[in-house]
Amino acid sequence: MKNKVGSEPWLPPLSWTGDGMTIRIYKPEDAAELQRATVESYEHLKPWMPWARKEQSLEETEAICRRLASAYLGNTDFSMGAWDGNMLIGGTGFHLRAGPLDWRVGEIGMWIRGSHAGQGWGTRLLEQMLQWGFEEWGWMRLIWKCDSENIASATVAEKCGMKKEATFASSALNTAGRRTDMYLYAMLRDEWLNSRS
Repeated sequence: MKNKVGSEPWLPPLSWTGDGMTIRIYKPEDAAELQRATVESYEHLKPWMPWARKEQSLEETEAICRRLASAYLGNTDFSMGAWDGNMLIGGTGFHLRAGPLDWRVGEIGMWIRGSHAGQGWGTRLLEQMLQWGFEEWGWMRLIWKCDSENIASATVAEKCGMKKEATFASSALNTAGRRTDMYLYAMLRDEWLNSRS
């Protein structure tokens, strides 16, 4: 591990391969596959993901890929795609919503392509993100937030050994504009290391 989150200069890892998938930074040439994955998954994503759209042009999607890559390389947000060969199975990332980079606390976000939902991909992807995050990125604490009504998301966190630390009552608006509770799950680096020994 050459450098860790919070070190200067911070050069984030660009890809990780494990458990039959590759997790990596988006590239402009990923636009067509990202467009297909998100548009065809609209019905699956719309209850939980406010960014989900029924239609999105290839040009809009390429702009998204470029914006996400720019934020990644600029160390302001780390969104990436999860791939099974040439197929995008979903998106994930380490987000700096809990504080600055040098706090070494990342929030893992995730969505799974509709055609791959309910097949264990979410659990496998989160396990890889925890391993990559604690081994190569040097995060000290990783968190996971989800709507209390998103049972699948909460189940993925629990299957991966993350602990529910809090329920934030009426703390967000869901995609239907209704107030909802949010769960906060977390894992510390020492807890992850101990679970592997």
